[in-house]
Amino acid sequence: MKIECKNVWKFFGEAAALNDVNLGIADNEFITLVGASGCGKSTLLRTLAGLETHSRGDVLVDGRPITGPGQDRAMVFQHYSLYPWLRVAENIRFCRQLNAHTAGRSSGDVEAASGRADALLQLMGLTASASAFPNQLSGGMQQRVAIARALMGKPQILLMDEPFGALDAQTREVMHDLILHVHHLERSTIVFVTHDVEEAIYLGHRVVLMAPRPGRIDSIYDVPLPARRQQDMKLAPEFLRLKRQLLDRIRETSGMKTDLEQLQRLSHAADERTSS
Repeated sequence: MKIECKNVWKFFGEAAALNDVNLGIADNEFITLVGASGCGKSTLLRTLAGLETHSRGDVLVDGRPITGPGQDRAMVFQHYSLYPWLRVAENIRFCRQLNAHTAGRSSGDVEAASGRADALLQLMGLTASASAFPNQLSGGMQQRVAIARALMGKPQILLMDEPFGALDAQTREVMHDLILHVHHLERSTIVFVTHDVEEAIYLGHRVVLMAPRPGRIDSIYDVPLPARRQQDMKLAPEFLRLKRQLLDRIRETSGMKTDLEQLQRLSHAADERTSS
């Protein structure tokens, strides 16, 4: 599904969290959002999910305004937000118990949903853990359950807010390849928030860099990699060039570059006092 943000503003009191955001996302596109803390990445994502209301402008899905959460969108949070009293398979199937998914459902729909749950368990490598409770799983496995649950309702848009931020480096790489595989199979539109520039490049078709004070889109970068990604692409010259561009721009837009220059001046001054 196509997403459009047109002149979107979000105010908290008199402070602008989002400042005149304009962004178009194509059907089946994988977009990553990066930027310094406070640049509005999560606020924009929650607005797309219908969990936040914007103050001005238009947020549209296939030309229809977003007025709240919908079956066409699913969100995966940084913290797994699983139901601790439900087993893995029950967590994944939970959305099928909601009124929005049960209205007018036939026995054939029930059977198809059961088959989809089993397929997601297998895809996520969770079949052997289907009867386990969340507290019996590792962090990576809990996040797989959360992703499977989000996919259970066949959302056309998947919104992900730093879902791998708490995972170790090796588990993150596995999850990167898994979510790319899911994107290839499901052909959903994905918007993914991260602080990790390398993650943003590896996953995204385009990287949207946001800047703080107030939160706004600073620049958008096309990722010069083929659609099917492999981990060794992170060593490619074009990958490393884009990584350097993004890091430099984040430092510039966040004021970090100025802070580093000030620190260097202080260090030089200290060295001069020591030598004199």
